[in-house]
Amino acid sequence: MSLDAELRFRIAAGGPMRLDAWMAACLSRYYGRRDPLGASGDFTTAPEISQMFGEMLGGWLAHVWLAAGRPAPFILAELGPGRGTLMADILRVATRLPGFAEAARLWLVETSPALRARQAQVLAAHRPSWAGRLDDLPEGPLFVVANEFLDALPIRQFQRADVLWRERHVGLENDAFCFVWGAARADAGLDGRFPGAADGTIVETSPTAESVAAGLGARIASGGGAAILIDYGAWDGTGDTLQALRRHAPADPLADPGDADLTAHVNFRALAAAARPATSFGDVGQGAFLERLGITERARALARGRPSSEVEAITAAHRRLTHPEEMGHLFRVLCLLPETAETPPGFTA
Repeated sequence: MSLDAELRFRIAAGGPMRLDAWMAACLSRYYGRRDPLGASGDFTTAPEISQMFGEMLGGWLAHVWLAAGRPAPFILAELGPGRGTLMADILRVATRLPGFAEAARLWLVETSPALRARQAQVLAAHRPSWAGRLDDLPEGPLFVVANEFLDALPIRQFQRADVLWRERHVGLENDAFCFVWGAARADAGLDGRFPGAADGTIVETSPTAESVAAGLGARIASGGGAAILIDYGAWDGTGDTLQALRRHAPADPLADPGDADLTAHVNFRALAAAARPATSFGDVGQGAFLERLGITERARALARGRPSSEVEAITAAHRRLTHPEEMGHLFRVLCLLPETAETPPGFTA
């Protein structure tokens, strides 16, 4: 049965679906059957833009592992590792630190068979293992990278209706999928999270993303390690941020379910709160974070002695990763560490 037909059946049988249930079904089908990255896909992430991004994170991870006392063995995990490009760049740098490669046990949290196959090729030398969920990772100190992972987790949307809230669902009208609002009801949790929201304001929550943050925080607080979460979003905010991308262009999020990437902005305040008792640092803009780690110096080193065409490409990649009008401001960085840890690189001016 096609996903379109399956969703129509579910709506006919049970009424309009909550938005997070709709997204979960669409994203499961979308990621389960394709490699969505690159020029031939639907979107491009920072690791695909330049090796400099992963190299900066490799140096950062080596530093925090060293500051943690060189735990051995430890779990090095990436959530949603795409093609394995980011982890390959990270390991090229981090494994220069004596003892890191020997202590690391590489785990990739990935459900897509197509992407697992690609990761197996790219990271074969590092003997990766795979898990379907964060909870499936083995015990031990945990060092985690998640780049553009949380934005692709399902969200719920609510609209302020006087002193009440109503939730957005997906239904059917004239044989087409459409957004519909549920009945208004009281919600003290939303009142507390979005105080002063005006009538008609749309707000978003992501219980799935907050569950991931809570799991990471609990593991790191009790067993040590670190997590670095990089995504587009804001410390807090309101508004409808749901979007769909197909072939690098905006698309209708309700059209052709399972054939477009669905994402929404990340609320970093909610993640930091969910991760307690781990200590959070940030959020900071991706551009400022990378500059503090030395990306400009790395760009200059890469450009030295190269033909002008390659220098232009390196310059363009540097700008795209760091400039406020590109990815430098909208993309944010949050770090989770044990309660006693010192401020890590990139999070102080």
